[in-house]
Amino acid sequence: MSSDVSLQQFADRSALRDLVDAYARRADVRDFGGQAALYAENGRVAVYTGDPSTNEPVQVLTGRDEIGSGVTATLKDFEQTFHFNGQSTVLTLSGDQATGETYCIAHMVTNAAGARTLTAMTIRYRDTFTRVDGTWLFAERQLIMGFTEQRPLAA
Repeated sequence: MSSDVSLQQFADRSALRDLVDAYARRADVRDFGGQAALYAENGRVAVYTGDPSTNEPVQVLTGRDEIGSGVTATLKDFEQTFHFNGQSTVLTLSGDQATGETYCIAHMVTNAAGARTLTAMTIRYRDTFTRVDGTWLFAERQLIMGFTEQRPLAA
């Protein structure tokens, strides 16, 4: 393998991790339109409960407009969110296509009548990436929810 190919693969893997991290950051700074812009024009999000008895998503959003609306509807009621990405692995990388998997813990704060609640949720993302005009984007993001914990949050 030539050093040019290795350098390109390194650059691609770095750009894919930047994309994954940009998604989490934009959620936390409430830039939902910016999150949607990280998808290819006909990108897709499929949300799964993590229930092993079903392989069917509970929600599917297609296209940037629908993704933006869906992300806004899901996150707008949280006072604050904090997404922490853990391991992120590029599984396949070939030309302008790639797949990967990322583990995340999302912390979300709600405030109902002055009672703040912290919800922590584990998430596993299975991603299909595409490079469009030199920029890596999500072609599809499968969000697989894991376990969730809720507790009162001290002031």
